[in-house]
Amino acid sequence: MKELIDLIDKKLDEYMPVNYPEDIFKAMKYTLMLPGKRLRPVMCIETARLLGADIDKVLPAACAIEMLHVQSLIHDDLPCMDNDDFRRGKPSNHKVFGEANAVLAGDALLTFAPQLIIEKSKGLSAEQVLRVIHEYTKFAGAYGLIAGQVVDIESEGGKLVKSPEETLDFIHLNKTAVLFRLAVRIGAIIANAQENVIDEFDNFAKKFGLAFQIYDDIMDEISSFEELGKTAGKDKNSGKLTYVSLYGLEEAENKFRCLIKECYDIIDKYKSDIFKEILDKLSQRIGSK
Repeated sequence: MKELIDLIDKKLDEYMPVNYPEDIFKAMKYTLMLPGKRLRPVMCIETARLLGADIDKVLPAACAIEMLHVQSLIHDDLPCMDNDDFRRGKPSNHKVFGEANAVLAGDALLTFAPQLIIEKSKGLSAEQVLRVIHEYTKFAGAYGLIAGQVVDIESEGGKLVKSPEETLDFIHLNKTAVLFRLAVRIGAIIANAQENVIDEFDNFAKKFGLAFQIYDDIMDEISSFEELGKTAGKDKNSGKLTYVSLYGLEEAENKFRCLIKECYDIIDKYKSDIFKEILDKLSQRIGSK
């Protein structure tokens, strides 16, 4: 996995030049190149590899997904959103470059990513490129990531159209799981997988995304700034709707373990050391009972 992360970091640096006007490119690259787990591009590449695609075919799309993820982090940290001064242990983008440039850096990454897919993808048919771009725009927009962010903001003010349980599931599926779904779906599409295989990986990613967000909710409750790389306890202090606030810490941990087990059950037949390592690392921090 470390080799994959190193490769992704190298390609991200290569794909993201610093041109005129330098301020916007520096702002884009600042958060993009902060050390991270690179889970989404790793999962995209590993899905494609498991299903028979060469890594060179999937690298541009995998890096584009990371750019989309970083865009969401930059905007998520803004004072008008979650208002966090730190990301991955470093000052948030708006603390370094100002709010205006942070907004524009997020916008620029959002549009730079599909441009990268179109310009850098090699060996893909026009139909594959079109489908990848369609998946990207669908999951990035008002039917995916943005929808989750909107409902997350609404829930902080107690403005719930659905029940708390339905609202929380909607937030988790659209704000978190959606990019893991995008990653594995694009990997499978690039590998020319059958629809039933795409659906299987999609189901895995939904469960993993829910588990990952529950994990994040738990960590916000029990971890320190040094462990999180961002302000701890913000969810609780802001009255945010989370799995811990709705169900309690013990039930959140139980739900996390159930989802992780379901993820193992789905992915075990593919004999992937990468996916196993991801699941192992996530589950070790919560522990088992």
